[in-house]
Amino acid sequence: MSAYELQVVSVDGLEFDGEVQRVTLRTIDGDVAILARHTNYCTAVGMGTAKVILPDNTERRAACIGGMISVMNGKCRILPTTWEWSSEIDVERAERARDRAKEKLADATLSREARAHAQAKLYRALVRLQSAGK
Repeated sequence: MSAYELQVVSVDGLEFDGEVQRVTLRTIDGDVAILARHTNYCTAVGMGTAKVILPDNTERRAACIGGMISVMNGKCRILPTTWEWSSEIDVERAERARDRAKEKLADATLSREARAHAQAKLYRALVRLQSAGK
């Protein structure tokens, strides 16, 4: 399979810059896979597990939350709000965040805004746990 250049730059800095065979991630319109010679493309990133297939066929996974992805002239750039490689995810912290969000959501007196905020926190924690393989 052909390789192409991928660059991932989050608010924390350069997360990845190198050759890959494929990238799959969740966009606001659903899951997308980017292969070599993909047409020019740009969209907003959703929340989910990104999978990066390296030229040697190894797979790296990351929690990818928000941002943009663009493919221009054979080069793919992902500019996520949050990008955490699965090996760097603090599973205990994500579990605590999940538990706190579930506890908050059990409160029937929560305002609509507070409920939406707790649901977003729960989903982010679940994405991190899924990306870490838990």
